[in-house]
Amino acid sequence: MRRGLSYEEALASILDSARARTTSPIDVPLTSALGRALAESVVSPVSLPPWDNAGMDGFAVRRDDVTGASPDAPCVLSVIGTSVAGSDPSTLPRLQPGSAVRIMTGAPIPPGADVVIRVEDTTEHLTPSHDGHVRIVNDRDAQGRGNVRPRGEDVTRDAILFAPGTSIRAAHLGLLASVGKATVRVYRAPRVTVLSSGDELVPVESFDQVLAGQRIVSSSSYALPALLRSAGAEVTMAPLVPDSLDAMTAAMDAAVRDGCDLLVTTGGVSVGAHDYTRDALMALGGEQQFWRARIRPGGPIGTGQVRGVPWIGLPGNPVSTLVTGMLFAWPLLRQLGGHHTTCHVKLPVRMSESLETPASLTYFLRGRLVVAHDGQLEASSTGAQGSNLQQSMAHADALIVVPETIARVESGMMLSALLLPDAPFLTTA
Repeated sequence: MRRGLSYEEALASILDSARARTTSPIDVPLTSALGRALAESVVSPVSLPPWDNAGMDGFAVRRDDVTGASPDAPCVLSVIGTSVAGSDPSTLPRLQPGSAVRIMTGAPIPPGADVVIRVEDTTEHLTPSHDGHVRIVNDRDAQGRGNVRPRGEDVTRDAILFAPGTSIRAAHLGLLASVGKATVRVYRAPRVTVLSSGDELVPVESFDQVLAGQRIVSSSSYALPALLRSAGAEVTMAPLVPDSLDAMTAAMDAAVRDGCDLLVTTGGVSVGAHDYTRDALMALGGEQQFWRARIRPGGPIGTGQVRGVPWIGLPGNPVSTLVTGMLFAWPLLRQLGGHHTTCHVKLPVRMSESLETPASLTYFLRGRLVVAHDGQLEASSTGAQGSNLQQSMAHADALIVVPETIARVESGMMLSALLLPDAPFLTTA
């Protein structure tokens, strides 16, 4: 008999149970919007560019005046003004037949002009007062758009730029600023409280106890919050919780009372004598959703709710904590934060080695990715894969997904890889 949910079932169960729990919308300055999800559509109040402008340096002219110009039959026009980036379009002179305006890239097109002749195809003759005339020796720019960037080429007024749920990136900030959006309405960053339990755990500041052979550093107290912050969350790392039912119950109760949107615990979800998380959940009147998934690492994972607040109980081994945090807590936080895209980037990869994998479990192999000589993305393991071996995760680019139907991975086999949220740039073989 199969024990626990499949990976796909477990993820769907977690996301479905919190589908209606998006955080509330807030208005933030544009400088604070990076990484947030838009809570409403953004409609542009202006066109971009706001007026016709020059695509290169040269002279703004009338098309009819310059058509047919050549070195043997140049067109000579009077220069009546200059337009530079920042010029007020309403102050520019109107072109009459036989006239031209000196113009710079990005500057507004003066009225009456419909072509910009590039400066390379001209010879300008100035008088001491800087007026004069220009010789046009090539009419190649008189064809097509003539180096004119039309008003609204990039954005038209009243266009919908972004839909609700859009995750704001650097390029979004630039466009939002360009259309005058000094503030935007986004979903509040979800607040998550992390509780790590274990009598053996100490913070890194107490490393002398580790050297004395008495304790181990709670590495997940540093790695897991960083992972969850990459999902856009505000993370509170609570003090380490001793292995007792009363301590865990009190810590979970305090976290919920403080108003977190998600409670994450590490450790205490297995079946050992000192695993109190499930009992603490029940003592608080919580609801258990499921308690095991058919995955490795991280099979003993629990989910549910405490007084309406979603709870995820991650296993205590450092690698298991990070893997399950990435697979389940990270997508849930993206959903709570209003992001349309909640899943990790998945890429097809070709395995470069053969290895045994656990039967009847979806196996998440910590792997490195390189671009092979033939251009294919190639994956290999980071070495020994024990759930206590932190180097296997520290040197990984991705989790290589081995379906539960595969008991042995063969070199050359095609699989899928989930990129780590903070994956380094890919290298070539």
